[in-house]
Amino acid sequence: MSVDKESLRTRVKALKNVPTLPDVFEAINRLLEDPDTAAEDIATVISSDQALSAKILRVVNSALHGFPGRISSITHALIILGFDVVQGLILSASVFDMMLGKGMHGLWKHSLGCATTAGVIARKTNHPHPEEVSIAALLHDIGKVIIKTELPEETSRIDEAIEKRKISTYEAEEQILGLNHSTVGRWLCEEWNLPNKLTDPIAYHHKPGMSEFVQVPTAIVHVADILVRANGFGFAGDNLVPQIDPKAWALLDISDSVLEEIIREMSEQLEDTGDFLSDDGIGA
Repeated sequence: MSVDKESLRTRVKALKNVPTLPDVFEAINRLLEDPDTAAEDIATVISSDQALSAKILRVVNSALHGFPGRISSITHALIILGFDVVQGLILSASVFDMMLGKGMHGLWKHSLGCATTAGVIARKTNHPHPEEVSIAALLHDIGKVIIKTELPEETSRIDEAIEKRKISTYEAEEQILGLNHSTVGRWLCEEWNLPNKLTDPIAYHHKPGMSEFVQVPTAIVHVADILVRANGFGFAGDNLVPQIDPKAWALLDISDSVLEEIIREMSEQLEDTGDFLSDDGIGA
């Protein structure tokens, strides 16, 4: 029996256990209403949370963004990466806390792998904003985190269905809940007023053809998700490797030689990302 969609959406609206988001986001949004706001002003707000700042700089200087050890302050990060990317990193740091608090180490590893791979694909296909695509990939499975956090009993049934019926997490969610993590992720994006460049890949990474606003980034996240699953890096909830959507593949127009380069660079960078996770004590 599926859950009441409106009831679940109400829970998402009332969600208060995402650490650091309310105060930091409200303060930053107020600043952004002023056209004279400088990067230093936003950096001051973010830097007021020392733990959050440390996490952001740790991720920025990892293999994920290709700036190892070069970004030393939040102001520098804002100038180099832009506000949207740093906003995504704030969300990612909070999601990271939620995942580890609920023992979702494998999902966090998968998410980091997708972010790394999406960045590789974006650069190889000459996308103008690879860091933004990488952040969308990092957050693409946020809906799974909410389902696991808010619906523990249903999560057990989903896991049982995956194991017994040999189906994907997406299919099991649809059978048990009557909806899926992409829908829940879209709701959360709407509650947080996230831009389309983040919302669409989160909402449509399983069905990239449905993206209305950012088709190419959504296609990149879709392909990255599948390549990381095929690589076996992390654990997204099941061991199945779905087929790449033909329209997404055609949109990216990746030649065989470029695909070989993507897979080679992906493998190298995933190894670096694995080392980054090991340093943080996250192995599985």
